[in-house]
Amino acid sequence: MFNKDMLNIMIGMLILMLGILIGVAFLTLMERKVLGYIQIRKGPNKVGLMGILQPFSDGIKLFTKEQVFLNYSNYFSYYFSPIIGFMLSLIIWVLIPYMFNLVMFNLGILFFLCCTSMGVYTLLIAGWSSNSNYSLLGGLRAVAQTISYEVSLSLILMSSIFMIMDFNLMKFTEYQNLVWLMCLMFPLSLCFFSSMLAETNRTPFDFAEGESELVSGFNIEYSSGGFALIFLAEYSSILFMSLLFVIIFMGGYNLSLMFYLKLTFLSFFFIWVRGTLPRYRYDKLMYLCWKSYLPISLNYMFFFLGLKMILVYKMNLV
Repeated sequence: MFNKDMLNIMIGMLILMLGILIGVAFLTLMERKVLGYIQIRKGPNKVGLMGILQPFSDGIKLFTKEQVFLNYSNYFSYYFSPIIGFMLSLIIWVLIPYMFNLVMFNLGILFFLCCTSMGVYTLLIAGWSSNSNYSLLGGLRAVAQTISYEVSLSLILMSSIFMIMDFNLMKFTEYQNLVWLMCLMFPLSLCFFSSMLAETNRTPFDFAEGESELVSGFNIEYSSGGFALIFLAEYSSILFMSLLFVIIFMGGYNLSLMFYLKLTFLSFFFIWVRGTLPRYRYDKLMYLCWKSYLPISLNYMFFFLGLKMILVYKMNLV
């Protein structure tokens, strides 16, 4: 019986990873289409019906190109850091609070924070091991940005944890039956969304790949498969961050069409921001984190902690 359960979990994990990869493929298609229409052009529309096979064509092209190996790179760390980054971005999806078959964590949010913290090392190693000044600068920028915004992300998560007093993501669904946490924490949800943009290196915070001064950032020396894996890791983390936002602030997880529509809308929001806003200045990015989001998230955390203590005290009196 135990072996059959383990086999079911393994098959479920494989199906989940296949679904993530297909979702990432069509997210790239949606991004190119939406950006095309924002810039008053068509976007990809030749490969397949209305360009629907374009992501698969791009994937085949990237993985069949010749891999370039640099003479002066630190070969093993250069080669394996995109692979480890991609694996981390897939492992984090185990957190989805399925009601059957797959794993369910009691300490899910702690697992999420551990995985996002590990992702920093892949950025740093990818930038350093390429042995290029541009990639090293891009890697350092990305690491400083990611670490800074992890602080505000963690503190905002702490506020929501104080409200439900549990690390399990399933509990968020139970507590949001009547009202979304977004209604109670609207300013915090906006801070969380912009921290998500910074955490995933997306516009207007894409300083790791500032084309004007860094050419392409930490991934400049990567081509073919290595570049494709970095690309896949970034887009799967965008999808996961959208999922996390929906679970925590927009009603939790349920197997309904509305849940997937909310998830798609959040992913569309990432693209909309990219098509609308210009790139921020790097010092302003750091000031935004340490001088705006940190005080706001700390104050809200203490406020919700005090609120929870008052509620518990009143319940004990009753």
